Amino acid sequence: MKILYIFPHPDDESFGPAAAISRQRRAGHEVHLLTLTRGGATSLRHKHGLSVGKMGAVRLAEMKQMAKVLDLSGLTVLDLPDSGLKGLDPREIERVLGEQIVKIRPAVLVTYPVHGISGFHDHLVTHAVVKREYLELKSAGAAYLKRLAFYTLDKATAKSNPGIHTLSWSKAEEIGCALKVDERDIAAFNRALDCYETYGEMIEKTGIRNFKGPVVNFEIFQERHRPPLDDLCRFV
Repeated sequence: MKILYIFPHPDDESFGPAAAISRQRRAGHEVHLLTLTRGGATSLRHKHGLSVGKMGAVRLAEMKQMAKVLDLSGLTVLDLPDSGLKGLDPREIERVLGEQIVKIRPAVLVTYPVHGISGFHDHLVTHAVVKREYLELKSAGAAYLKRLAFYTLDKATAKSNPGIHTLSWSKAEEIGCALKVDERDIAAFNRALDCYETYGEMIEKTGIRNFKGPVVNFEIFQERHRPPLDDLCRFV
C-alpha cells in the first residue's frame, strides 16, 4: 500500500517517524515523503556561515542521503518559505499539496497532529492544510485516499524527553495505531539522523537518540481503535 508523509522541514521525518518508515518499507509498503520547505532559515546557518538559500541547498543534499538510508519510494522537497508558512495564503499551500497528492495517489496520508508536538507554527500550519486538502480531495471523489493519520507521541515518551524542547503528546484514547519497531528500525532511525551533519550538535542536544521506544504512535482522523491498530495500512 502507498503512504505519503507530509512535513514542513528536512529532518522532521528523522526526528519523528523514521523507525516507522523503516518498518513500513520492510513490510513492503510504498512510502513517499513530501517536505514543504528546504529548511534554510534555521538559525544554524549562522554557525555554518551560510545564507538561507545555501543552507537550504545543503539540507536538500542531506535529505537525499536520508532518502537512500530509509529506502524511500519517493522524495519531493518544495521550496516554500521556511519558518514562514503562517504568512502564506493557506489556499496556495493546499493547491500545491493537492497537486502532489493527486500525482502520488497515496492510500494513507501522515502529518503532524494538531499540537504539532513541538508547537512550532510551521508544524501547526502543516497539520491544518493537510487535513483540509485531504477532506477537499475526498469530497471531490479521490477514492484512493483511505486514511489520514498524525504522527504523535504518548505522554510517557514526551515526558521522558531529556532535550531542549517541551513536547506535547496525544491522549491514550486518541492513539489509533501503535506500530511496533525493532532494532533494525531503530538502527535505520539513527542512520537517518546521521545524514543531517549540519544538525549534529542539535541532534545531540535534544537527546533524540535516547528516548525512542519500541512503538511509534499515530492518531487516525475520525477513527477510534481499541486496542490500537498495529499497522496504519490495516483496515478493519
